[in-house]
Formats: sequence, structure tokens, C-alpha cells
Amino acid sequence: MADEMVELAQRFINSYNISGIPKVEVNGRTSWTVMYALTRALQYELGITSLSDTFGPTTLSTLQSRFGPQIDDLTRHGNVYRIIQSGLYCKGYDGGGIDGTYNGRTADSVAALKSDMGVGGAYPGNGLQPKVFKALLTMDPYVRVGNGTQQVRQIQQWLNGRYVQRREFFICPADGNFSRDVQKALVFALQYEIGMSDDVANGRFGPGTQDGIRTQAMLGLGSADGARQFVHLFQAAMRFNGWDVAFDGVYSGSLLSTVVDFQRFAQLLPTTGTADFRTWASLLVSTGDPSRPGTAADCITEITPARAQALRAAGYTTVGRYLTNANVTNPRNKKIQPGELATIVAGGLSVFPIYQTNGGDPDYFNAQQGATDALAALEAARGHGFRAGTILYFSVDYDAVDEEITSRVVPHFRALADRMAAYGSEYRVGVYAPRNICSRLAKAGLTVASFVSDMSTGYSGNLGFPLPRDWAFDQIATITVGSGTGSIEIDKDVASGRDTGQTQFTPRGPDTALDVPFDMNQRGALATDLVHYIVANGHDDWYRDRTPEECIDKVLAMDALITGLARSFRMRKSLMQAVIFWEYQADFTDEGVDALVAAYFDWEEAHAAWEQNPVGIPPTPPAVIRDDSSTGVAQIFGRTAIKARNHCIRADVIAGTIQDMEDWRARRAVWDRLRNDDDYNVSTVPLIHIESAALKGITTDRLRYSDEEIVAVLTLYNGAGEYGRRARDLYAIFEHYNAALRG
Repeated sequence: MADEMVELAQRFINSYNISGIPKVEVNGRTSWTVMYALTRALQYELGITSLSDTFGPTTLSTLQSRFGPQIDDLTRHGNVYRIIQSGLYCKGYDGGGIDGTYNGRTADSVAALKSDMGVGGAYPGNGLQPKVFKALLTMDPYVRVGNGTQQVRQIQQWLNGRYVQRREFFICPADGNFSRDVQKALVFALQYEIGMSDDVANGRFGPGTQDGIRTQAMLGLGSADGARQFVHLFQAAMRFNGWDVAFDGVYSGSLLSTVVDFQRFAQLLPTTGTADFRTWASLLVSTGDPSRPGTAADCITEITPARAQALRAAGYTTVGRYLTNANVTNPRNKKIQPGELATIVAGGLSVFPIYQTNGGDPDYFNAQQGATDALAALEAARGHGFRAGTILYFSVDYDAVDEEITSRVVPHFRALADRMAAYGSEYRVGVYAPRNICSRLAKAGLTVASFVSDMSTGYSGNLGFPLPRDWAFDQIATITVGSGTGSIEIDKDVASGRDTGQTQFTPRGPDTALDVPFDMNQRGALATDLVHYIVANGHDDWYRDRTPEECIDKVLAMDALITGLARSFRMRKSLMQAVIFWEYQADFTDEGVDALVAAYFDWEEAHAAWEQNPVGIPPTPPAVIRDDSSTGVAQIFGRTAIKARNHCIRADVIAGTIQDMEDWRARRAVWDRLRNDDDYNVSTVPLIHIESAALKGITTDRLRYSDEEIVAVLTLYNGAGEYGRRARDLYAIFEHYNAALRG
């Protein structure tokens, strides 16, 4: 929503006709662009000639030398006042107008801002100190936002208030959310308590900080803060990682018990409940203590008998291997090799599969690629013989920021998960990625387990984010195991026990009988054949809602999905293409019938709500009751879809929950998806065919149906013999092209 005072701030920025201060869009919305422009305006007013977006040491020192310890009503600099007022409005405070004065409203807002930051005690009064000015010109919030908690905000304010006067400590957000900047502030605080000078403290978890923890901050039951605040900082680290503990500076029995829970969760064994180095490390940095033992590993090198023996001797029980090579020119041969899985199992190890063909390029991640990856990973896993239920870890091997996760990674995995479900949910979806991506995907319900790339300690997606609750493997160090022919470089992983890997395999190998994608260069010839058939047989009826050409385009637009379904269920594409082509023509009355069904379901919803709260008269039912209809691309009834899916679930063709097709709520959910989700609708077609074959007692391999069996299966799709024969004719036209492409 636009804010008129932010608009005034933007107009003030645009009043500068200085080459180093770019014009900003006047839209009433705060952004980094606006804050950067205000920073440049301040630098200009301070006489700094090289303007930049960064409020760095030069800006800070020049501000201090020009105006002293604070800016207030005695400073007397109109444009600096306007910059402050603009920043306050952008932060959501009353700037007192943008009139170039430090008036009472401006002063009150500065005092409120400092209180929200937690620095009101360190910086009393209503003057604006240089570090507060620096914080003002950022997008950092100082009130609780989003999913932020008061428990975290309390600590953020405490950190700011206690350490803001240290030279290298800058005000961190006070919004109740753990983040990269808050993590850095916590490490600075720990370094100050250890006794590091301003020239030494740097906010990084380096050797000096680690030694300081080992010598000064080993805590246990009864420890309490005095001059040093180690218990407070440990409690802060626990809270930041999502553990509910007091923030009182006392190492109580309750804290010890919660620490035991954390140690058990993070596999810091044996659990002691004390704040030892490994526990501090796991709370403060994504790798934790990289020297701690791991029982899992992942590698790009083939596991030979000698290497398997070396890994087992070093205490490893599970190894991650790649399903495929990267999809690039001259890729490194890192995929599972022929016979390797048997070698691994013979060596006493289990295996978890990783899928990565690129993963390090932001542009790789999109819905179309996610759908493509689903089929490629499915077929690779089947080829190697991984059994149903195995978790496949799909790689996101770059530091995606939140916006990229939302716009790229989530759509990629949503399409991937949807396609895996459409193909029968034979395998479960996991992810290899930094912490933030893992947690975001798990929260969205798109993954079941995380393989956390915690070695990338500098990634924004790791720093400031807790270990995901669904973690299965935690990658912490690259090491070499074994010697001679048994030597192998691995990434050492800690295992949570969520995924113990696989030890049994049923390789399927390549299946050349399966259909392949359609050659779009043959679209014209296919269209000619189909239109000729429709016209020659008098099927170009006036009441059809779509032309044959539109139906051809629809079938071919969904070719990737249809091909994947055909390959997954070992079925001819033509069985699906024939009915989708015919049914997509639709009857011009279909929309009217669908409207009646929608009205019926709306009435059921309203009546159910009235039954829960029977006030007034009950909702009047529709004049015409239609509780189901054939709908969507392939014109499927809700009951038909539920019945087919139930059959396929019972037959272990797909995973899912049995539903009652007479339960209107279940039927509505399915009918709505059939009507509005083309992929779901088309994905139901092969399930109907599978059930139809069972009803007809057909046990033939679906790739080798006889003409009679094809007619029988297609007939049941609509229930009429004429329909089956007509659909068989369409099948033959599609199959002419599909068979040629199979070779």
C-alpha cells in the first residue's frame, strides 16, 4: 500500500540533481533503493565526493566529526533533518513532516525508534547517534514482523543495548526473527565477553572464538552470569535455534533438560546437557564442530571393494551416490556405476540417492524443469533398482535468497512433487540444499527429508537459520578416508536416523519399448490425419465446443506429462491421447452442467455450516440437483476418478488414501481438481484405463494389448461400444506416429 509521506520522501530524494544520487520511483513504498538514495544524499550533505549505497566507515566517521556524538535540534542542518524525517517515515514512524526541522514529533519518533531497537538506555534522550542513523537508513525492522517472536526480539534488543557502544558492533534487527545479521551480532557479543578487543573481534566463528569458548564458556548446571554473560548468550543461541528456554542468565535444570533434547536432535552424542564446545558450535555455525564423527558420507567417486572396506573401517554405514551425471558437455563421471550398488552393500554399507544435473544455476529452477526432473530422476532410480519408498535428494546447490526461493525453487519443487505424485508416488522427494531452502520446502509440504549443505558456512541460507527439523543428513566436512587403493575423498555427513539408506535393489535397466516425446515437426501431418478422420466419419458435429485443431494443440501441449505417465505406468501414450483428443472437443452444454454441480456443492457447504450453527432457515437446495459431472480436459466424473484412484491404490500402482466417492466433500475436492487442474485431470486418465483393464480381466502387459483389448479398455472410458471403436481408430492414428518415434 502506498504511503503519502513515503511519496514525499521520494520526491525529496528526486529534488537532488546530483549524478551520484539516482532518481527513485515515486510509489509510496519503502525499498532498499530508497534507503540507498537517502544514504547517498547524506554522504553528499557531509561533503563526501565518492557516493555509494554503503553507510560504511567513511560515512560514519565523517558524520561523527561533522556533528559530534548526536544530531538533535541544535544541529541546524535542514537537508540532514529532511533525510532523518524521510528515513523515519520509511521505517513507519512519524517524521514530523519533511520540513527540514528537528521538531517535537521528529524527536519523539527518534526516541521511540531507539527504544524499539533496545538502545534507549545506551543512548538516552531524543538525539540521533551516528550508529542509530546508520540503522535508520536500512530495511531492518525494529518492531516484531511476520513470524517473529517476542522471545527472540527481547534478545535482539538486549544485544543492541549491551554492545552498541563497542566499535564494530552495529545495531541488528529487532523484529523477532533470527537472521544472518543477528547471528553475526551474537558472535560479536561472545567475542566481547571472551575479552577480545575491538581490533580483534570480527563476528566470525574463528580459532580465537573457539579457543575462548573452550577456556571460558563451558557451562553446566548451576552456572550463572556475573561480570560475563556467557549463560545469557548460550540461552540466546538456544532460542535463536528454535528451543524454548528462559533468558535469565542461570543454567537451570530446565535448561539442561532442553539442551539434552537439542543434543539428541542434532546427534551430539553422548548427550550431557552441558554447554560444551560441540554444543556451542552447533548452535553458532552451520557445520558445528566439523571434527565430530559422522556415520554417513557422500562422494562423486565410485565405491570399489577397497573403498567400501575403508569407509566401513572408519565408522561409516551409509553413503550418498549420484543417480546421473550433470547435463553438461563432457560431464564428470560421478554417477553410480554398473555393479557398484552390489559392491557397496557387500561392503556393509547402505545407499541414499542424490539427483543433480545442474543445481548451481539460479536459472535452472522453474516449474518446467521441475517436471522434467521428476521423470528423469524416476527413471534413473528405477534403472539402478531403488525400491519404492526411497527418498531421492534433489540438489539446490547455490545460495538462493528468500525471493529466489519463492520465485524459483518453490515452483520447481511444487512441479516436481506434483509430477512424482502423478507418476504414482513411487519415490519420495527430499532436498539437498542450505538450511533456509530445506526448511521452506518442508514447510510447504514439498519434501519429506533434508540433506543439509552445512559446509557452506558463509551462505546466507545457512547463517542465521536453525538446523531443519526434518534433517536426515548434515554435511559438515570434506576429508579423505583410507589409503592406497582404498583412499577416497568424501564429504562427511552426520546422520539423524530419519533415512537409513537402501540395501536392496531391483535393477530394471533401459526399456526401449516405452514411448518417447512427440516430434513436433510432425504436428502438421498428425493434424491432417486426425481432421480427415473426424470429417470423413461425420464427427465434426455442430455442438462441439472446440475444433479438432484446438484438441490436437491441447494434446501436444501436454505431451511431456502424457509421455511421463505412459513411461511411468508402462502404457501406450495413444491410449491416453485418443480419449483426451476426443473428450476435449466437449459439448457446448458441458459448462452449464458443471455450473449446476458447482451450485450443488456450494449448497452442501452452506447446509453443513448451517447444521453447525442452525440459526434461521436452512439454505434452499438448488432447483436442479446435479451432484457430479464429467469435467475438465478429459471429461471425467468425480466418482469415476475416486473409483479409479482407489483401485490403483489397492493394487499398489499409486500411493494415496482410499476415499468414499459418495462423501460429497471428498467428491467435491476431486471434482474441483478435475475441473481446474489440467495436469491432475490428465493424470487420472491412465488410472481409469488400469481399472478398466482389471474390470475386463485383462492381464496382458499394457504395452502389448491386442486390438480387442484396446477396444475393451477404451469402451469402458465412456461405456459404449461405439465409443470404444471410435477411440480405437484415434488410437491407431496417434500410434502410427508414436511407434515410428520408438524405432
